[in-house]
Amino acid sequence: MDRTTQYGGRQDLPKGDGRPRLDDTDGRGAGPAPEPYESGSGERTAWLLDTIEAEIIPRLMLAHRTQPHAGPQRSSLRTGPTPDEIEEFSNLCLVQDASASLAYVVALRDEGLTLEEIYLDLLTPAARRLGALWETDDRDFTEVTIGLWRMQQVMYELSPSFRRETDHQPGSRSALLAPAPGSQHTLGVFMVAEFFRRAGWNVSGEPAMSARELIQAVSHDWYDVAGLSVGAELHIDGLTQFIADLRRASRNKALAIMVGGPIFVLHPEFVALTGADGTAADASKALTEAEKLVMSSTAAVPKRADIGTAA
Repeated sequence: MDRTTQYGGRQDLPKGDGRPRLDDTDGRGAGPAPEPYESGSGERTAWLLDTIEAEIIPRLMLAHRTQPHAGPQRSSLRTGPTPDEIEEFSNLCLVQDASASLAYVVALRDEGLTLEEIYLDLLTPAARRLGALWETDDRDFTEVTIGLWRMQQVMYELSPSFRRETDHQPGSRSALLAPAPGSQHTLGVFMVAEFFRRAGWNVSGEPAMSARELIQAVSHDWYDVAGLSVGAELHIDGLTQFIADLRRASRNKALAIMVGGPIFVLHPEFVALTGADGTAADASKALTEAEKLVMSSTAAVPKRADIGTAA
């Protein structure tokens, strides 16, 4: 069934200001947009995503807030969206309004898709498809910008239901998640934070933390994992030294440091160059990797209670 025939309408790009935090829905002032790159399509895409995630998506999210879907009654046991559904959804995000994009996802949920499948197997490949359409000039900047925002808005609206899908209670493990210094790759950080919180982790971090703020955070509070998201190769410069500084400053001397983002999918060898402990291709795998890293390091140093009582 062509679900796009159920929905209609257009939505103009609204005006607004602010940048949502990773740990709440309050806004913060947005910083300057990154400068466009000139050397190739890969850097062109990275600039596009940085601009969208740092400036446009936060403002649109603050201007369009609706009540989240309460959750479907699963009517079948189907698995994963099909390639046709991924294409259909991405096209819908390009030509219809945000409520139509959400309604399409709600229909898929009613057919039996889990929210994890929607996050990983629908939203992620659909966003990549929009990026590819812009690279090939099949869609212009404005169309792709609004389409990607609609995908982010779907995730934002589904967030409460996503966190309720499991029975995990808040635990003692904590993570600091943020874009790497100089990077504004917030979309992936937001999705990873969703998976960590659903698993009971305490998650901290904001989209625009400076290197100094990140170092202060790990020196003041105990974190089991620090996750840094990188959007483009140019942000790799300086990351090795920053990770070393982060380790030295950390209150947890066995802090596990993970890096993520499309650049590490394309160049997994960069992980070792930065001195990070690991990476993952998506948010679900990032959670699994983080759990493994923490388990392997728990016996290496005193626990936080011991640190607090040390003379």
